[in-house]
Amino acid sequence: MDFTIHLATDHAGFEMKEFLKTALEELGYDIVDHGAFEYDKGDDYPDFISLAATAIAQSPDDRAVIFGGSGQGEAMVANRYPNVRATVYYHFDPEIIKLSREKNDSNILSIAARFLSNEEVLESVLFWLEIPFGEEERHVRRIEKIEFTGFEEDE
Repeated sequence: MDFTIHLATDHAGFEMKEFLKTALEELGYDIVDHGAFEYDKGDDYPDFISLAATAIAQSPDDRAVIFGGSGQGEAMVANRYPNVRATVYYHFDPEIIKLSREKNDSNILSIAARFLSNEEVLESVLFWLEIPFGEEERHVRRIEKIEFTGFEEDE
C-alpha cells in the first residue's frame, strides 16, 4: 500500500475505531492512530479529528477514517482543512462510497458509529480504500473549485 491510513475518534466511535485499527493492521495497512486512546465520555471530537485532518492536509494522498456518533460534526471539522474532502457515511450502501471516491476523490471517511455495525464499517472501508478517483476533467475541475482561497478584496 502506498498510503497511510489515519484514524481518529471521540468516545462515540472509540470501540469501532479500535476494532477497525486491529482489522486493518492485520491486513497489513500502515495505520496512524490520532486518538482517542481511551474511552472518555467527556472528550471533544475536534481535539482528535483535527490531528487526522492536519495529517491529510499535509499528505492528501493518504486516507483517514474518522468516527463520531453521527459523523456530521467530525466531517465539518475535517473539511475546514485544505486538501481535505471528508464524506459522511451513516448508512450501509457501497454506492455512496464508490461515488465519494470516483467523483469527489474523498480522502476522509467520516463514520456514523451509532448507525453502522463493525462488520459494515470494515467492509465499507476496505471497499473505499480500493476505489480510485475517476480523474475525469469535470471532476478535477470541480475539486479545484472546492479549495477556498479567501475573499477577494475590493479594489
